[in-house]
Amino acid sequence: MSAHEASQSGYLITDDRTRLDRPAIHRYLSTESYWAKGVSRETVDRSLDNSICLGVYSPVGEQVGLARIITDCATFAYLCDVFILENHRGQGLGKTLIQAVLSHPAIQTVRRMTLATHDAHGLYAGFGFKPVAEPEKHMEKRFPANYPSGVAKH
Repeated sequence: MSAHEASQSGYLITDDRTRLDRPAIHRYLSTESYWAKGVSRETVDRSLDNSICLGVYSPVGEQVGLARIITDCATFAYLCDVFILENHRGQGLGKTLIQAVLSHPAIQTVRRMTLATHDAHGLYAGFGFKPVAEPEKHMEKRFPANYPSGVAKH
């Protein structure tokens, strides 16, 4: 199976799992992200193993970003763990990454894709994402014991 890829200014975005830099992804998620601070390496590895992952790689091959899609590959997808390292921002990589996500062959039949964001509403709105319609119909159950201290509130 060939990889789903996109490129921009020498950067490569690909779903090739063999390229994922798991220590770098864990380092970012556990120390820099607001949504997964303190997450264990084991949890990150399991999440990567059970999702579609699009890595963003610099012209020298360093992983500088990620988007993870949780999906049944038929009707629903949840977009999460989206990041571009700070020193690689401002070049449109986030937009190219979201375009690559939305064009991924595995999600072309989904009826709904959701996400949660604290600070990137403008980015996602540019791709047609909107606040949840009929939020009164949506529910969630959280399992605080499965989160490092303080993370479950996000």
